[in-house]
Amino acid sequence: MKSTQSGLTVALTALAPAVWGSTYLITTELLPPDRPLLATTVRTLPGGLFLLALGRKIPVGVWWWRALVLGVLNIGAFNFLLFVAAYRLPGGIAAVIMSAQPMFVVILAAFFLGDRIRVVHALACVMGTGGVVLLVFDGAGSLDTAGVLAAVGGALCMASGIVLTKRWGRPEGVGLLTFTGWQLTAGGLVLLPCWLSLEDLPDRLTGSNVIGFAHLIVFGAVLSYIVWFRGIERLPAVAVSFLALGSPVVATLLGHLVMEQTPSVLQIAGMAVIFLAVMLGRPRPPEPKSEETPSAPARATDSHLPAP
Repeated sequence: MKSTQSGLTVALTALAPAVWGSTYLITTELLPPDRPLLATTVRTLPGGLFLLALGRKIPVGVWWWRALVLGVLNIGAFNFLLFVAAYRLPGGIAAVIMSAQPMFVVILAAFFLGDRIRVVHALACVMGTGGVVLLVFDGAGSLDTAGVLAAVGGALCMASGIVLTKRWGRPEGVGLLTFTGWQLTAGGLVLLPCWLSLEDLPDRLTGSNVIGFAHLIVFGAVLSYIVWFRGIERLPAVAVSFLALGSPVVATLLGHLVMEQTPSVLQIAGMAVIFLAVMLGRPRPPEPKSEETPSAPARATDSHLPAP
């Protein structure tokens, strides 16, 4: 029963990066050009305010700064850097660089959650990165430096957000919708003055722009982050990080479907390797305790659980 529930949680959590995989296509095809701050602010702030009004509860005590930190890492900084990378790099190349995120999580989880770095996770990291390389390799030459740095920064922000969300958990009495609203609102409010001071408004919004923004708000922010944070609560941090590798797979598939391109043999192989990497990084049931081992005094060993 527990394994079935875990499998359903994994499948539901994987929907979030699947939706985020559409961001590259939405950005280049539907949004106003060269406005990453506008795209990020519109994606996050309206949905955050809606969930905040729905929950009618604001952070108290230590959760004021925790919500701000998580909102910046999970939402504001991550989405801004994601859009910068999407605007300045080919979508596939950006996905390759951001696929380093599970490796960051493995390292950060060892420091902040006390998780042991397992050989299987190190192997899965290498396989996942290699699979994304196969998936998007097109022999590109020189790359935009700012785009590369943005992609690396986005991967690090996402990894840090996963680990800290797992470490701090969710305050007692606060629902998942409200918790998601705190972070979306915090991330959006941090970006709002940057957008207003550094970018101008488009001359006009087209129907395509409206559709693109609506998709990002409803599916790319509100719904996807709700299931993402739910997954972080219920799954090991490293397992969640590997699910994010589904994003470049979806990005590639959408590119082929919309652009009517045929996947190459290397790309099909890359998808298979990514699938194997995700399977290696999936959560495993705890090993049964030996009845022959004498009972030892109880002590806190689950350092990976969220702190109260």
